[in-house]
Amino acid sequence: MWQATLYEFLGTALMIIFGVGVHCDDVLKHTKYRASGHIFAITTWAFGISVVLFIFGGVCINPAMALAQAILDLIPWSYFAPFVIAECLGGLVGALIVYVMYADHFKASEDEVDPVAIRNIFSTNPNLRNLPRNYFVETLATFVFLTAILAVAKSYESLLPIGVGIIVWAVGMGLGGTTGFAMNQARDLGPRMAYQILPIRHKTSNDWQYGLIVPGTAPFVGGLLAALFARYVLHIF
Repeated sequence: MWQATLYEFLGTALMIIFGVGVHCDDVLKHTKYRASGHIFAITTWAFGISVVLFIFGGVCINPAMALAQAILDLIPWSYFAPFVIAECLGGLVGALIVYVMYADHFKASEDEVDPVAIRNIFSTNPNLRNLPRNYFVETLATFVFLTAILAVAKSYESLLPIGVGIIVWAVGMGLGGTTGFAMNQARDLGPRMAYQILPIRHKTSNDWQYGLIVPGTAPFVGGLLAALFARYVLHIF
């Protein structure tokens, strides 16, 4: 279990280095890729997750996926809590590493980049806040995301790293425009905590209400639905 838990920590940290890193590239002053846009960002998230899976194998790197796998008896329930803790800590550490990488760019951006844009480097937040609708979107996106991954893992296991990258890209492009498609507590809450503790000037509200309610719980609902759909509708586990 300890090696698997370590891989969850390392894999999630690396995922966040790619994902939060690309948002730094897009938002902060004097980066090589500033204002590259959402296609650049989503593609980097997708390919970055593929790289993680190439390195660490079939890791969850997502508490919602850990829940789905536990329900489907793909991992023991005793792994669930250690995986969730390791993944959230990995998200935090990955975001802290990104800050070190881009510290000069954060400093150069202090008085010119909108503090909300700086916060959104780390966490997901909707441009139009409607908690019930935001919750529905995150639940649906997570359900589609995890169901597709489970289907690939069952029928096309050798293609899993590439398959997951394609799924992230498609779900992000098609379902991510309203909330930023967290679909993963470790992806959102770990970096959100990093923003909370980092010495970034002119911080805006970290919006913990949204973070704890929507990306904090909706992925678990989506993961539960994905597991039930995989077992009782698709009959693949």
